[in-house]
Amino acid sequence: MTTDTIVVLCTCPDADTAQTLATTLVARRLAACVNLLPGITSIYRWQGAVESADEHLLVIKTRAPLYPALETALTELHPYEVPEVIALPIVQGLPAYLNWVTEEIPASGEGS
Repeated sequence: MTTDTIVVLCTCPDADTAQTLATTLVARRLAACVNLLPGITSIYRWQGAVESADEHLLVIKTRAPLYPALETALTELHPYEVPEVIALPIVQGLPAYLNWVTEEIPASGEGS
């Protein structure tokens, strides 16, 4: 099965930011669904130091043609200087769910 559906991961500093970003992406039809996963801890290197932060993870279901617009929206709205925005292909999935994603967000996005 070939699909243009992708999952995009994005961490957020707090619940309010995560909720705002998720709602905005779905409202703009850049995502069919966004799951908010609270309570993750990220350990990373930033500006030469090892850092640790409590974050919320967005699991964004969208379509590959919409990725550039989604990335632009996230980088414009996100409070981090360099937000995590990582896209992963979906190689298989329940056909009914993948069809639903396609129906909810046409490849052109933005309220199509």
